[in-house]
Amino acid sequence: MKPRGSIVIVGESIAGVTVARELRALGHTGSITIVGGDKDGAYARPPLSKVVLHDPAAEDTLRYRLDGERVDLFREPAVAADLDDRAVITSTGRIVGYDALIAATGADARRLASPGQSGELVLRTLADARLLRTRLATATSAIVIGAGFLGMEVAGACVARGVPVTVVDVDPPLWRILGPFLSDAVTARAERHGVQIVRTPHFVTLAGDPVCGVVLAEGSILSADLVITCAGEVPNTAWLNGSGVADRLGIGIDHHCSTTVPGVYAAGDVAYLRSEGRRSPFWSNAVAQAKVAAASALGLPPRTGPTDDYFWTEILGLSIKIVGPLPVAGEPTTLEGSLADGSALLGWNLGDARSTVVAYGLRKPVPKLRAMANALRG
Repeated sequence: MKPRGSIVIVGESIAGVTVARELRALGHTGSITIVGGDKDGAYARPPLSKVVLHDPAAEDTLRYRLDGERVDLFREPAVAADLDDRAVITSTGRIVGYDALIAATGADARRLASPGQSGELVLRTLADARLLRTRLATATSAIVIGAGFLGMEVAGACVARGVPVTVVDVDPPLWRILGPFLSDAVTARAERHGVQIVRTPHFVTLAGDPVCGVVLAEGSILSADLVITCAGEVPNTAWLNGSGVADRLGIGIDHHCSTTVPGVYAAGDVAYLRSEGRRSPFWSNAVAQAKVAAASALGLPPRTGPTDDYFWTEILGLSIKIVGPLPVAGEPTTLEGSLADGSALLGWNLGDARSTVVAYGLRKPVPKLRAMANALRG
């Protein structure tokens, strides 16, 4: 299906901006409209925890710009969509018609606070990062709920500020994402830097109003000046309520980033591949899906697939770059350096023509890591 020319992107995210750029790169000359809900506009989210918590000046480097792309922008959240009449309705009552619609509204931070309970901190937006940075300046202790990429990056920011920090999770740091080998290495590094790791058999609840700690499964309470929830995110689909295109997982898509409704596509953290039944909310996937969605909306073959197994984090000053499927099990092959020295290139041959390469503490360009992963497959 080729749209008559009017394409609406809901979400001024990395996925939304990439869709607009790819549409123009593929030769689309019709109108492109972006409906965005963040007053700060489009910006990179990964640096929020890696850089912005440390350096206010870093905010100036985050912006995604669409200069010269001829895009109409309405910075007012979408609140509804009429998929039969092909229109998006914004918070001001504006009705934006489309021939093709691409949902790129991302996700909101998952919160644990009870209704009306104040004081919980999260890190999802630039505004969140500014608030947390300000609070870290005077805090004497912090608790981070969640030991994933974001949680461990926030813990690193606390350490850099000299704020004692405890990380609470059911599993060891990054165990679910990276697997046991790398989790053990990250855990040991965190503990050497003074991060206290607390494991709990069940999810915690928040104590106090305003929040001043967490209640563990056995009923004991950990207290701190700051409690930062890094327990995942919730796909932003409220504007699609009643449309039938979204469910509890987000917006289901196929490998063309098509939804179950003709002319409607989705990309980024709001979307999940129906064939896998789970979201993979990573920057690299958002970019890949945006390019696929743009091509599909124009009736063209995409220039890439909807997934990209590339991940990057920086924990307590240590860069970890990964190319390949996760998590990984078993012992890796050391291709270069030494894990004990905090500088190693590690490889896993996973079979079935799959492999994973990890630059642990090494600054390696991603193309080189991809080439090494290909070589490992034989």
